Order: sequence, then C-alpha cells, then structure tokens
Amino acid sequence: MEVEFESVLLPGLPNHLAHLCLSTLHPSVLYRVCRSWQRLIYSPTFPPFLSLYTVLFRPNSVEFCCFDPISSKWRVLPSPPSEPPLRLLRRHPSFISRILPIQSLAVSGRLVLISATMNKFLPAFTYPLVFDPLSSNWSFGPPLSNPRRWCVAGSARDSVYIASGVGAQYNGDVARSVEKWDMNKKVSDWNWEKMASLKDGRFSREAVEALEYRGKLCTVNINGKASKDGIVYDLLTNQWEEMPRGMLAGWIGPAAVDDDFMYVVDQENGSLSKYNAENDCWERLINSSEHLKGAEHIAAGGGKSLCSLCRRWERLLLLIF
Repeated sequence: MEVEFESVLLPGLPNHLAHLCLSTLHPSVLYRVCRSWQRLIYSPTFPPFLSLYTVLFRPNSVEFCCFDPISSKWRVLPSPPSEPPLRLLRRHPSFISRILPIQSLAVSGRLVLISATMNKFLPAFTYPLVFDPLSSNWSFGPPLSNPRRWCVAGSARDSVYIASGVGAQYNGDVARSVEKWDMNKKVSDWNWEKMASLKDGRFSREAVEALEYRGKLCTVNINGKASKDGIVYDLLTNQWEEMPRGMLAGWIGPAAVDDDFMYVVDQENGSLSKYNAENDCWERLINSSEHLKGAEHIAAGGGKSLCSLCRRWERLLLLIF
C-alpha cells in the first residue's frame, strides 16, 4: 500500500526512500521530531510496535482502550458493532466476591474477544469480535460451533485456540472439546477446526489462558495457589500431555510468555520468577515488590519488559529488564 504524506520526510530524498531510512529508527525517536514523522509512525506501512489493550468498565457501559507507548497516551477504541448488542455481565448476586471474566487475546496483530458472560449466565459471544488497529475497525470472526464461557483460550502461530468451558449449561462434550481458528487464512475461509479433545472436563472451572511456550500451549485449570491440574498441548503433533511437575508447582499466579521465557507472579508476596525448562524449576527474579502484590494479570513483550495490572493500586506497572 502506498501512503501519501503532506510534507517532505527528509529534504533531498523522495518520500519512499526517506520512509526506508526512517523505518530503521525506533518510533519513540521519530515521534519527538515533527508531525510528518508522527504520521509516518502510524501509517500502515511503518513497522508495527507493541501496544497494550484493556477493557474499562463504566457503571452502564464497557469501553475498550489502547495504551500507545510512543505517545504515552490512552485512547478509546471505536465501539464494537451494535448488532447484536454487547451485553456483558461482570457481577452477579450469586457470586458476591467474584468478577465474571472477559477473555481476550492478541493474535496476528489484532485484538480478539472470545468469551464472556451475559444475562442469565449465557455465553456473550456467538462470534468472536476482532479489532484491527491498522483499519481501526471491528469485525466478526467465524461463528462458534459451541459458544462458551469459563474456557481455556490461547493463541499460537497466528491461530486462536479454545478448549473446554461451559455453554448455557454444562455439557461434557463441550467441556472436552478443543477448536482452532487460523487467522492467516483469507477472511472468507475463516472457520473453526476441531483438534484433539481433552480427556475430561477439569478445565471448565475457570477462565484461564493457554500460553505458547517452545512450540506448546501450556495451561492450568485454576488461577492462584490452589491445588490445580496442568496440561500441555503440542502444536506439531496435536496431542495433549501432562505438564512438567516443576512448571506446575511454580505456576502460582498470573503468568506470561515473551519469546523463550515464561514468567509468573506470586500475588501474595509480590515476587516474580522465570521458568527454567532445562531444570524444570522456577528462578526468582524479584524477591518481593509491593507493586506486584495482588497482581491480577501480567503481559510480557519486546524481550525486556513486563506489565502488571493490580486492582489494589488501580494502576499499571511496567518493569524493564
């Protein structure tokens, strides 16, 4: 795609050559110089950079927001399609101390909303909702054969994976099912493909994330320090296997993967650990941090940074390694 700019990017050079030169620089450097370079950063042809997406809940509405690390500003995303209307249930009198989750993924450069709960405890999404930051538009993914909530959701190699969960009511077949959606295909060819099933329905108890680590999707069935089961899905062989004992023992809080490294936060003492696959153990990186205590979610990216969300502090914490 050819992008037209209103002004000269670099005096003495055609814009297409200037574009090639400037694309080698970090966008935070370009952002501080001039408006034409700022427009270049946000053009579809500029190399992409990491951003952070979050869901904000107002008394009567839901907003989806994006944090731009280059400008250090939050911006509200356009509203999702109004048909069908998006009605997400976050609290219910039957679950006084529990917040009903919304499960989302970052896949193939896009934000995907895959699972949530609506009124009468029904699954909120019959189609995944997809936000494309390049076009700044929402669209629908392929229809879910079994809309669900409280499921396992993960992404790997530009594909979305969902497993287990609960529909309008518990169903053993759904609780054992696993499906894959390859987002690399043409939109007209998007579909859900059935993959190797789970052996039982143990992973339909909570909304959990499956993390891609060294060619496998890893997940546990319960968040926090409670006794749990762990399982690993081999992307190459389409087979499930038990999680290594050391990995399972140390998976005691929110976890994230960046490149070849897996991290976990201990919500009680605020420690941060990294998994050592060769020795099947966890190595402590931070012994204790008040800012990490009570962390609900963490995300890692860029090979050197980790972001933690803690409701106790009502703010985001960015750690640079």
